[in-house]
Amino acid sequence: MGLLRPLGGEVSVRMAASPETVWDLVSDVTRIGEFSPETFEARWTRGSTGPELGATFAGHVKRNGVGPTYWVPCTVTRCEPQQVFEFSVGTSSMTVNNWGYRLRPDGDGTVVTEYFRLEPSLPIRAYWLLLGRLRGRTNERGMRTTLERMRTVVEA
Repeated sequence: MGLLRPLGGEVSVRMAASPETVWDLVSDVTRIGEFSPETFEARWTRGSTGPELGATFAGHVKRNGVGPTYWVPCTVTRCEPQQVFEFSVGTSSMTVNNWGYRLRPDGDGTVVTEYFRLEPSLPIRAYWLLLGRLRGRTNERGMRTTLERMRTVVEA
């Protein structure tokens, strides 16, 4: 039954900044290199210039911060200003996973949740069964690092 559950994880961090300020940061994919331990740059592609539903970008990734680098195509799948910014990773014919940020106002700040969700294909489920625990911990550490670095910027 464990193979039928959603595959993913999330990390939340409270930031002493408005949802508008946090939104401007999490939805600007060109700044991800400042924060992520794995994605060291990204750029809008195919005519996209900013966050909107259907916009495309490419992320330049170095898995676990080591090894070869590679570019991954991404498409914005949810774009609700000051609330949710989500994108799929993969091609139009095959999505591998989804990443996103949920923002929730909290007094004079914002609780930011970064999350990932793998697509439930058979190969992905097999991967998650074999390596999910390790990869999940790595992703959670990376998300925490990303959010802590973002918090430093928005609270400065």
